[in-house]
Amino acid sequence: MSKEKFQSPKIENIVASGSIADSIDLVELSETVENCELNKKRFPGAVLRLQNPKITVLVFSSGKVVITGIKSHDEFVRGLDNLIQRMKKAGVTCHDAPEVAVTNIVCSYDLGKYINLNKVVITLNMEKIEYEPEQFPGLVYRIPDPKIVALLFSSGKIILTGGKTMDDVVRGVAFLEQMLGNI
Repeated sequence: MSKEKFQSPKIENIVASGSIADSIDLVELSETVENCELNKKRFPGAVLRLQNPKITVLVFSSGKVVITGIKSHDEFVRGLDNLIQRMKKAGVTCHDAPEVAVTNIVCSYDLGKYINLNKVVITLNMEKIEYEPEQFPGLVYRIPDPKIVALLFSSGKIILTGGKTMDDVVRGVAFLEQMLGNI
C-alpha cells in the first residue's frame, strides 16, 4: 500500500469504565437527573444519556460506571467531567479523583485491497483464526500482542476491537498489513 493511500484507523466507539463514587442511590438519581432511566426489572443499573458530548453512561449502585459512545479522548474527558458535575448536582458524593479508564477502543480500517480470506486461513496459524463463512462473512483473527481481535472482510475492510490505546490499534493494523502483505 502506498503512503498516499494510508489512512488512520477510524474510531467507531470507545468504552471506559471505573468507579466515580462509593455508592449511588439509583432511584433518587433517576428521579432527579434528566435523561436518566431506571428499570430494575430489565437492568440492574440506571441508563444516563448525555448530550454534550453525546454518550451513554450505565450507572450502578456500587458507584461504578460504564461509558460508551465516546469518539475521541477529548470526548472522554468532557463526558467524564459532565457526568461528575451532574452527579454532584444530584447530591452524589463523588471521588475526588474518579478512577475511570478506557477499556476498549473499536476502530474500522480499510486496507484498500481485496483480502482472500480462504488463503489467509490456509496460510496463517489456525489457533488464532475463526472462519465459518456459512455463519459469518468475516474472519476473526486474534492478535496476541497487542491483544486485539480483528474482523477481516474480503472487501478489505477491517474492524479492530480490544485495544486500550490508539497505539495498540495502530500496532495491530501494522501487524495485519505486514501479515497480509506476505500472503
